[in-house]
Amino acid sequence: MIAGAALLGAAVLTVLPDTDEHPGAVTLVGTEARAAETAGARTPFTTIEAESGTLGAGAELRSVKPGDPAPTKATPETEASGYAYAELAHTGDSVTVTNQTGKPANTLVVRASIPDAPQGGGIDASLNLYVDGAYRQAITISSKQAWNYRHATTNADDPNAGGAAYRFYNEFPVWVEGAPIPDGSTLTFKKDATNTAAYYDVDSVDLENVGAARTRPEGSLSVVDHGADPAFGKDSTAAIQNTVDIAREEHKTVWIPKGKYLTNSIDGAPPLDLTGVTVRGAGMWYTTIYRRPPLPAKQRSQILVGSRTQLSDIQIDANAVYRDVRGPGGSDYGINASGAEGWLVERIWTRHTDANWLSGTGGTIRDSRTADSYGDGFNINNSNTPSPDKRGDNITVENNFARNTGDDSFAVYSDSGTNGDNGQLSGARVLNNTAVAPWWANGLRIAGGKDIQFKNNLVKSVSSNSTLEVGVFGDSGHPLESATVSGNVLLGGGGWNGVRHGVQIGSPSPTSNFPDAFTNVVMTDNVMRGALRAGLLITKKNVNVTLRNNTIDGPAQQGIWVTSGVTGTGTFSGNEVQNLLPGQTELQNDSSGTFKITE
Repeated sequence: MIAGAALLGAAVLTVLPDTDEHPGAVTLVGTEARAAETAGARTPFTTIEAESGTLGAGAELRSVKPGDPAPTKATPETEASGYAYAELAHTGDSVTVTNQTGKPANTLVVRASIPDAPQGGGIDASLNLYVDGAYRQAITISSKQAWNYRHATTNADDPNAGGAAYRFYNEFPVWVEGAPIPDGSTLTFKKDATNTAAYYDVDSVDLENVGAARTRPEGSLSVVDHGADPAFGKDSTAAIQNTVDIAREEHKTVWIPKGKYLTNSIDGAPPLDLTGVTVRGAGMWYTTIYRRPPLPAKQRSQILVGSRTQLSDIQIDANAVYRDVRGPGGSDYGINASGAEGWLVERIWTRHTDANWLSGTGGTIRDSRTADSYGDGFNINNSNTPSPDKRGDNITVENNFARNTGDDSFAVYSDSGTNGDNGQLSGARVLNNTAVAPWWANGLRIAGGKDIQFKNNLVKSVSSNSTLEVGVFGDSGHPLESATVSGNVLLGGGGWNGVRHGVQIGSPSPTSNFPDAFTNVVMTDNVMRGALRAGLLITKKNVNVTLRNNTIDGPAQQGIWVTSGVTGTGTFSGNEVQNLLPGQTELQNDSSGTFKITE
């Protein structure tokens, strides 16, 4: 038990099987002092990790775990969900998993990595799928939107410019050919002679039984009737925007039927602006808006969501190859939401975009997913500018799934701006979301604000930084006046970046605009498990933290580490540190003279 903590008794931490009621969730069973809780998003799919399967021929399991030498660079292991994957490097190698979802699966999302091209730009290669031992279909795996190189001297896509490789994986949505894969059937991913990549690193597969496409809302205006092309043959930007503009005037809904719509392929075309209109698609597996600006991009390809906008049931994909908004890499926001009168986004799927950028007042995004992004997954913010439409107040991000994000998976940040005239963000709610394997930054981040709540989220397998970072946004960030972090399950963290740990609390102080500000956070009933470094780090200065009834399980280093130079207070009670490695301590306070811990 840590110093100053009340005895809880022997804690029990159990990961239960996936269920129809909450597929993909982790359920925690504690003592009498902690009721059973569930964390993470309810998703229509179930994820099966490749490391849980059966390896065939010469296939090998690659992994990293607490107690291994701390990673010093990004690797396929650090970026894999569960920090483990199956490597298929020789003809005949395979990995087999079983559909145990209780349902047939008519779609898959395969997360995998293959090599980059020698000069960059990626390659395509097939990987064969067998169902119950019988060949079913070839799945195309690509590295054309993977393999970036940090600090490359030319561009982030150049493997020969001295940069360090990261962003190894991509996700590949697949409609199952033939009959859906029955519950209880096996799926084998096999490198046959026709599968020509040097290796296939198979990380996971999502199984889902996708229902029929949604039908056209009564009285709606169809973008196809106004010239949009669902066959991806011509640019549909103007046709979609014209439909939205007419619907705004006539107070009608816009309908985007099943199809793939090319947008922003014309140099100089503005982004789509959906402000004030309800826009519906046929479903994220059926309706895709695909952004293909000429690279290097010169125009914005984000989708604008403003006051009184409702957007649902679409997928947004893009041709971006690295993070560089309106630049050579082609990256841009998925949606950019603002407005003083609220907005609602639900059941969207953004892929290969930058952040979903969320400001305004009273907005909600829910039941959505993002994958393979070049920036944050979902970012609540006050948009770096003093504007009544971009305050970032009372925004809710709930029941969303983020995997392989290129910055924080779920973030709140409140920036005062260079002149200190941007107002404090307040009332952010980040609830019941799942963050898996961000390839850069953190799973969850709180960077300033007031009345912030992060509750019942699940984070696993952060590659570079922490599962959760709590503090402020740089030198111009507003202080964190108040935040509650409760019921979250935080697995792993403390990766190759070397300066982060499982969970990290602390902010630079003094800041340029708020020299005396503190970071104030209450953390209750969270589980922090399997950190690759310390379980919880408190660092820098001016921190007031309450830790109550948290479990820190199996970190590679200290349970809780307060570094030297920290000022402030810690109120610790009812916390459990367990399964420490030999030689590690439950609590190490290197600031005992300036950071007082009380019960």
